[in-house]
Amino acid sequence: MLSQLYIKNIAVIREAVIDFENGLNVFTGETGAGKSILINAINAVLGERISKDMIRTGENKAVISAIFLDLPDIVQKDLDETGYACDEEGNLLIYREISQDGKSVCKINGRPATISILKQISPLLINIHGQHDNQQLLSQQKHLHFLDSYGALTGMLGQYQELYCQYTAAKSELEEMDIDEEEKNRQIDLLRYQIDEIDAANLEPGEEEALKSERRLLQNAVDVTRSLQTSIGLLEGFDNMQGLSDLLISLSQEMEQAAQYMQTAQPLSERITGLSYEFEGMAGEMRELLDSFDCDPARLEAVEERLDLIYHLKKKYGQDIWAILDYRERSAEELDILERSDSHRQELSVRVKKLQEEAMKAAEQLSEKRKQAALAFTKAVQEELRFLDMPSVTLSVRQEQKPLSEDGIDSVELFLSTNVGEDEKSLAKIASGGELSRIMLSIKNVLASHDDVETMIFDEVDSGVSGRAAQKIGKKLAQVSKNRQVIVVTHLAQVACYANRHLLIAKHVEDGRTFTTISPLSDEERIRELARINAGEEITGLAVEHAREMLENAKKG
Repeated sequence: MLSQLYIKNIAVIREAVIDFENGLNVFTGETGAGKSILINAINAVLGERISKDMIRTGENKAVISAIFLDLPDIVQKDLDETGYACDEEGNLLIYREISQDGKSVCKINGRPATISILKQISPLLINIHGQHDNQQLLSQQKHLHFLDSYGALTGMLGQYQELYCQYTAAKSELEEMDIDEEEKNRQIDLLRYQIDEIDAANLEPGEEEALKSERRLLQNAVDVTRSLQTSIGLLEGFDNMQGLSDLLISLSQEMEQAAQYMQTAQPLSERITGLSYEFEGMAGEMRELLDSFDCDPARLEAVEERLDLIYHLKKKYGQDIWAILDYRERSAEELDILERSDSHRQELSVRVKKLQEEAMKAAEQLSEKRKQAALAFTKAVQEELRFLDMPSVTLSVRQEQKPLSEDGIDSVELFLSTNVGEDEKSLAKIASGGELSRIMLSIKNVLASHDDVETMIFDEVDSGVSGRAAQKIGKKLAQVSKNRQVIVVTHLAQVACYANRHLLIAKHVEDGRTFTTISPLSDEERIRELARINAGEEITGLAVEHAREMLENAKKG
């Protein structure tokens, strides 16, 4: 169950620690006090997106955390599979932090987690029925989901969907192959031409860069030749000038002579001798470079032609030689498929037919299970509705066959008659707001009996109802809370009076700032709050006595 919720710097809530109990936990408060903030905070813990605009004005970050205690073994096992196990006592701590810079921190039992992980585990922890969930009843797709959830058919649906996915993928591939013969031959001719053109170029990776470097060298042949000749001359000497090599030899000889008598000059002499040998070798290397340099204009023309060929191939097939070669390989594969298309198409056609038969068989089996689930589901929901002051209601599931689709072959819609003697009509067309609230509550209760989620949250589930129907909703929520934890946000005293724990959400202004507080109520405080809900601003003695009687009757009930 949800044991504690901690909220800091969310909207008008500066800091709140909310302790929950088993049974029925009820929140009440005046409109605008912050009840929606509470639900938003719980949704944030469960992985829903929360805007940085929710951070309290003047604060840098907001924090929300939730503690879940004594989770059932089956839920702990499912959590283990996500990699985020409970502690030894079966407890779980979820932590979220939202900063003004848009960054979000998520942790589960102290370990970093992602939003997607929170969304993955949240259905195991809490089932939330929000103010707008009643609109789900207007969606036929949701009607089908109700049946699959009630009948525990999600696993069976998943197996069918795997087959259906294989079938549609194979069918799409077959349809792509179903081009006319003329178009196929045109593609084959084009692919062969492109492959032959690339093969004829005999491209090599890195070739273009090497050719561009050679072209720069050939384009500057005169300057390169002159510089090499001058460098050789400086080392070996010109007609009227001694070269560096000869000068170094003379210098070396002089230093050797000095070193014979001056020992400290020996290292320097050896260095100069080494340099003279090195300069002599440099001259030979320069001459080899000059002799090997081919500055034939024909070679420059050949390089230009080769680069021009590569340029045109790049315009047609890719941004570089690697991309051109990759295009060639893909074209060869496509050509191979087209050339083998007849035999491959026959094999694929057989596979599509087989997968279609398997998917249809699985869909029919799923459809039969849905028919069985529909009978039990409508019976269970009708029993709930009778308790909620809708004794004459009849509910049925219209199940019609449709072509194979992602969710099977069933088109499902709930039909309803709320009065004796009236024909059943589409739920989306005849139910009022108050009826939708009670129908959705009934469905939620029926579905909850088939899952292991210990905590249910209802946000103004009593919308659109009053009087006897509201009292019935309160009794039903109290009844449900005997087997699981129920948290309710309500504006009706008929519901609030059944709470095991009644919390008041109140707003006040202090030093020019708005603050919201959440506090548990004593019995006397509960009576005052119930009287306020019933009577409004002016709480009379009669209103207080009526509230006291309402609370006492609820405890007895």
